[in-house]
Amino acid sequence: MDILVLGGGGREHALAWAIRRNPKCDRLFVAPGNAGTAALARNVALDPEDAGAVVAFARAEGIGLVVVGPEAPLVAGVADALQAAGIAVFGPSAAAARLEASKTFTKEVCAAAGAPTAAWAAFDAEGPALAHLAHTGAPVVVKADGLAAGKGVTVAATADEAAAAVRAAFAGAFGAAGARVVIEEFMTGEEASLFVLCDGETALPIGTAQDHKRAFDGDTGPNTGGMGAYSPAPVVTAEVEALALEGIVRPVLAEMARRGTPFRGVLYAGLMIDAGRPRLVEFNVRFGDPEAQVLMMRLGAQALDLMLACAGGRLGSARVDWAEDHALTVVLAARGYPGPHGRGDAIGGLDRLPADSGRMVFHAGTVLRDGRVVATGGRVLSATGRGATLDEARERAYALAEAVDWPGGFFRRDIGWRALGGTA
Repeated sequence: MDILVLGGGGREHALAWAIRRNPKCDRLFVAPGNAGTAALARNVALDPEDAGAVVAFARAEGIGLVVVGPEAPLVAGVADALQAAGIAVFGPSAAAARLEASKTFTKEVCAAAGAPTAAWAAFDAEGPALAHLAHTGAPVVVKADGLAAGKGVTVAATADEAAAAVRAAFAGAFGAAGARVVIEEFMTGEEASLFVLCDGETALPIGTAQDHKRAFDGDTGPNTGGMGAYSPAPVVTAEVEALALEGIVRPVLAEMARRGTPFRGVLYAGLMIDAGRPRLVEFNVRFGDPEAQVLMMRLGAQALDLMLACAGGRLGSARVDWAEDHALTVVLAARGYPGPHGRGDAIGGLDRLPADSGRMVFHAGTVLRDGRVVATGGRVLSATGRGATLDEARERAYALAEAVDWPGGFFRRDIGWRALGGTA
């Protein structure tokens, strides 16, 4: 089978790595890919959001499955176009992708489904939003309603900080995504992620993870797209997972089906867990990054079988073959990230690093230039280790990170502290 992966980040390198390990994969394409995917697939200069171009390429190459990595192509309707063309796709329709594209929509679905989440209110103008803040006070969470590349959420500890976030959104800080603002109750507890495959009828949990959003050690500094992650998440016990599936995931999936927009793909439920009870923080309609790196490291070749079963509506007979293992990934980012940062500097030492089922450096913001790997983004590499224990996985990941020759990069040195009983 010939397979196309859409996207060019660390998530897509991890997906391509897992797919390539499965003998069902004959040819593998990644569009646009990065320096890491170029080592195991053919990178294609294709815009993942251009549905017509994606369909034309898939037809020309006889693609048997398209795996959509990022959320933007899903919201743009790429999965719809592929399905209409009779091409199997892993990823939800644009209508179902509204679970990520609109926070207001998600809140409305949760209310109809009876799924527990934070108290909220949505506003289309600055004045009413500020009046609401004057009534509620702080702490609160202020969110741009639409897709904002992971930058549209402010956890405001003070009323002034919340008001500034509202003003910034309506002043255009997040473009059209901030034309509506959702103001939520600040939920206490420990946050974790549950990943569930859905084929429109069956929901199959495939793993849990926790990530580290803050840029610096001790969970300090600005929020980022994620500086590291580990799987499984100890806080998501069997009891918590059962509560989340029965109280949040399955009722929401049933509500989506009732609306005529069944969800097919991976549903990423961000949970806040307090006293053993989960509430929904948000849904994403694709794998997280860097959570995909640890999930793919643990799933390996079976990831493709599960995606094929999902795309083909056969999840009812699918099973996840979990080993009693752990994975941890450390993100290497450009100095200055998530603010202004350098680009174009060469990264050395990568060709000397191990690359196997227990140790892998996944690429994100990289390209090959004159035979050298060059940094082109904010989050650039994910040094990922797998082991029988989280300590072993962490040791392997940090050994990889330390061996990368990149003076222009930095990484946190405390990934996994919560699960390992440390202090931030």
